[in-house]
Amino acid sequence: MAKVVAYTGNMAAAEAMRQIDPEVCAAYPITPSTEIMQIFAQFVADGQVSTELVPVESEHSAMSACVGAAAAGGRVMTATSSQGLALMWEILYIAASLRQPVVMAVANRALSGPLNIHGDHSDTMGARDSGWIQLYSENAQEAYDNLIQAVRIGEHPRVRLPVMVCYDGFIISHSIERMELLEDEEVKGFIGEHHSLYPLLDVDNPMTHGPVDLQNYYTEHKRQQVEAMKHAGHVILEVGAEYGRLAGRPYGLFEKYRLEDAELGVAVLSSAAGTTKEVVDELRLRGVKAGALKLRVFRPFPAAELAKALSGLKAVAVLDRADSFGAMGGPVFIEVRSALLGLPKPPLCINYIYGLGGRDLLMVDIERVYDRLAEVAKTGKVEPLHDYLTVRT
Repeated sequence: MAKVVAYTGNMAAAEAMRQIDPEVCAAYPITPSTEIMQIFAQFVADGQVSTELVPVESEHSAMSACVGAAAAGGRVMTATSSQGLALMWEILYIAASLRQPVVMAVANRALSGPLNIHGDHSDTMGARDSGWIQLYSENAQEAYDNLIQAVRIGEHPRVRLPVMVCYDGFIISHSIERMELLEDEEVKGFIGEHHSLYPLLDVDNPMTHGPVDLQNYYTEHKRQQVEAMKHAGHVILEVGAEYGRLAGRPYGLFEKYRLEDAELGVAVLSSAAGTTKEVVDELRLRGVKAGALKLRVFRPFPAAELAKALSGLKAVAVLDRADSFGAMGGPVFIEVRSALLGLPKPPLCINYIYGLGGRDLLMVDIERVYDRLAEVAKTGKVEPLHDYLTVRT
């Protein structure tokens, strides 16, 4: 029977890590993810886990230690945010290229400057091409569930890639919510035993890790990562379905909300999806055929499946909590619009940047988006294609 608790997102992440009980955790604290490692360090001190906790001098060192521990044959986890993730940049690519299934909780936070400690997606969107799988969470429950599934996804023999589990800083990381926990034995049974490939500590079968890889083979190794990402999409669905049978909460690549007969839709990540659903319900009471799509998996991007889910709409707005300076819109918009262009009659698509630096996204803001969508659907005009939703004028 599930245990019902009132936890913050960080508490939920730390609890998932306790139940997973990784062999190594290397970390350096940074707001708003500091609390994860603070709580987990107490679990270590109290003997509730067998994890070797490695305190380091920077996030660059934290990820370096994680890669080394994973290469040695361990199940490895860590956590970070914002500038910490940015300082890991070099090693993020190495973790993915060496096919080490490190699992990392990321409490999303704006990147400096100016200095800002609140939540937007500029940190993980900046790392979107590093080769990591990216799962986004609407609430504390999903952060907990995604971390447990991430272990199975990353360690799958057809994948062998690191996984980021992302959730909004402060909005989710520090807000208390009702959620349900699995029993420790259920988590252990679900994730199974860790089986490392080519561990460095297998001295009877010596291996070389991270050699120089020049023109002869580098392209082929990158191509293998592409195939692993393709496999990851199928594995994510398999693991999500199995988790649903265990916990009663199945997971897919995204969640469709009242899209069956919708004409106007919004595609969005993380906590803003909850606010969007509330607006959809309000608009439905007024006779507006509104729907929403909450994207859970951003890497690998589920282009074909998403296009099919949105194909019945007249117009769709993509909400981005990160900008892509000099591009034709935010990072999620660019992906969604590209996916839709493959349809025989794609819905008209517009983009809004919102909530940078933790600025609140209100229901009235989202209502404005649906009003604009109604106008776009009626007139066929999408100018401006790319706009800002929560900005002072």
